[in-house]
Amino acid sequence: MNKIKRKKLSLGQFFIYLALSLWALTTIYPFVWVVLNSFKPKGLIRKEAFSLPIGDKFTLENYVTAFRRVDIGAAYVNSLVISGVVTAVVIVLAGLAAYAMVRYQFRGRTFLYSMIIASSMFPIFSTIIPVFRMENAWGIVNTGNIWLTRLSVILPQIAGNLSFAIIVLMGFIRSLPIDLEEAAYLEGYSVFRIFFKIIMPLARPSFATVGIFTFLWSYNDLFTQMFFLRSKKFFTITRLLNEISSQAGTNYGLMVAAVVMVVIPVLVVYVFLQKNIIKGLTAGAVKG
Repeated sequence: MNKIKRKKLSLGQFFIYLALSLWALTTIYPFVWVVLNSFKPKGLIRKEAFSLPIGDKFTLENYVTAFRRVDIGAAYVNSLVISGVVTAVVIVLAGLAAYAMVRYQFRGRTFLYSMIIASSMFPIFSTIIPVFRMENAWGIVNTGNIWLTRLSVILPQIAGNLSFAIIVLMGFIRSLPIDLEEAAYLEGYSVFRIFFKIIMPLARPSFATVGIFTFLWSYNDLFTQMFFLRSKKFFTITRLLNEISSQAGTNYGLMVAAVVMVVIPVLVVYVFLQKNIIKGLTAGAVKG
């Protein structure tokens, strides 16, 4: 049997891997620290912040208090509904816009592309006041209706994510061969059928990347939620964490438990879909 030859690491590679390992440790450790402290009594967190929650130090009191004091379940539902709708709409609108910008020549195309690039440079902080006034004039802010309240958050989040999504998708769609589209057009396919049947399957990694980033940004967007979500029954999970932090004061046990419950969905999404994130961002650069 042939022996597998093992390559020896050079000194430079060793230091690179060592540096990356240390960097990974500094990134992971804060989350591990928060999780461990969430299982300690609140009075013990400041005294023994770096001890393990073993024996008498272990408690579920922080999580029980969090569920008793606030409606975590409703907050999760609001977060998932808002982020899910934002993600779906951004994928469809950005995909259609990117396809039109890449495959069609029309008057004002260069100007429109410049506007897309320029809009990505404006932070949401600079537009939130006119957006709030506009939505207030429409009558969808603080109405007491849960769907209108969710819509007041969904609309600015969609607008805030479209520029990035269009730019990413344009880079990938531009690298796709046009032969399949021409053949489908000769077969009688409409533009929308070509997009949904050919472009979206071929550009799946890029659409996955856009979807993941949009979902995470929407989920973590506390700034917009602070403006439009005023009633506790409409709070999202991040808005709820901010409320807990302001009310709990020095109750660090309740605060770290709330942080863990906020971070878990984000961590799950990243762990299971991280390959799609990397693949989608790099595929457009290496194809074609």
